[in-house]
Amino acid sequence: MKPIYGLIGNPVAHSMSPDIHNAALKDLSLDGYYHAFRVENDDLEDAVKGMRALGIQGFNVTVPHKVAIMKYLDRIDESARVLGAVNTVRREKEELVGYNTDGEGFLKSLKPSLDKPVSELSILIIGAGGAARAIFTTLASERPKRLDVANRTPEKAEAFIQLYSGQTKAVSLAEAEEHLEAYDVLIQTTSVGMHPHVDDVPLSLARAKETCLVCDIIYNPLKTALLKEAEAKGLHTLNGVGMFIGQAALSFGLWTGHEPDMEKMKSIVLRKLGGKEC
Repeated sequence: MKPIYGLIGNPVAHSMSPDIHNAALKDLSLDGYYHAFRVENDDLEDAVKGMRALGIQGFNVTVPHKVAIMKYLDRIDESARVLGAVNTVRREKEELVGYNTDGEGFLKSLKPSLDKPVSELSILIIGAGGAARAIFTTLASERPKRLDVANRTPEKAEAFIQLYSGQTKAVSLAEAEEHLEAYDVLIQTTSVGMHPHVDDVPLSLARAKETCLVCDIIYNPLKTALLKEAEAKGLHTLNGVGMFIGQAALSFGLWTGHEPDMEKMKSIVLRKLGGKEC
């Protein structure tokens, strides 16, 4: 039987993960197949048991399960423990071990778009889920001038922002909108604007300053409503393709011990979505 890899989350119908991982397996002449599984919140524990029972060798974890899944795994690697979320699970003998490749994948995609070091920037992260935790903790290691988190319920962010000794606070989305001119970089980490709800935005960019870089970790669509609004204001933008490819390549390496061709992965995503990276 071929090794099986996969993705669990909700929604997953839009995901390009099967396309890029199956192409990478074929490109490297490796046996295996990658499949996306839609898993409801209440079914997460049973889904992990199913992965274990079926002998699945590794799987990715996406919204909304990146934090909740941790209690159903045998061990949590330091990469995920520090970030407080799991996006990759690898079978190691009889154990399912959680890792996180999100933060590193995002940082690699962000740095080429910056005109100054992270340490000189004021950054706002929108969202308080698993991806937000990973990005926050990874950016915190770069010691930004300011690193705030905006969420519908700011209390959800308190658990991880208190781990940063630099200037940081949790704010409501309304508060963030009102003081948006204070930030050099805005990073949208929620599912707002994801296919099929492509017209939704998490907040207005009316008060964003002219030099603000607006990032959205969503990659389907390539240009979310938020990024379109940013472009209309003449702001610089960064979509989620770079982070998606970066974290995927790291996950693939954990499972197979091989490094996939990231440029081929990116070309598949862009071709499938019919556009150019912004």
